[in-house]
Amino acid sequence: MAFLHRVVNGGGSVDREYAIGRGRMDLCVRYAGETLAIELKVWRDGRPDPLAEGLAQLDEYLAGLPLDRGWLILFDQRSGQPPIAERTRREQASTPAGREIAVIRA
Repeated sequence: MAFLHRVVNGGGSVDREYAIGRGRMDLCVRYAGETLAIELKVWRDGRPDPLAEGLAQLDEYLAGLPLDRGWLILFDQRSGQPPIAERTRREQASTPAGREIAVIRA
């Protein structure tokens, strides 16, 4: 969040656990007339890939704002993963309602 605060630098806001509908979106960034919806998930040993869960959750938040796109950041904390610099990548995905999502895997 400290990085995001420096990005908006007095001209916007970064809200944590932003209440939207029945849930709470992890981060809501507002800057220069734009609203960015960001959901964070952690992938741990013995658990399935949180992509589908994150897309469904973000879909509800985007509908409530209303926005057509958002960000899903997946932190892979499973054992045996390569260094973060080697595994970080960006993918495109769609929510169940067809909203565009930038997926960051780190």
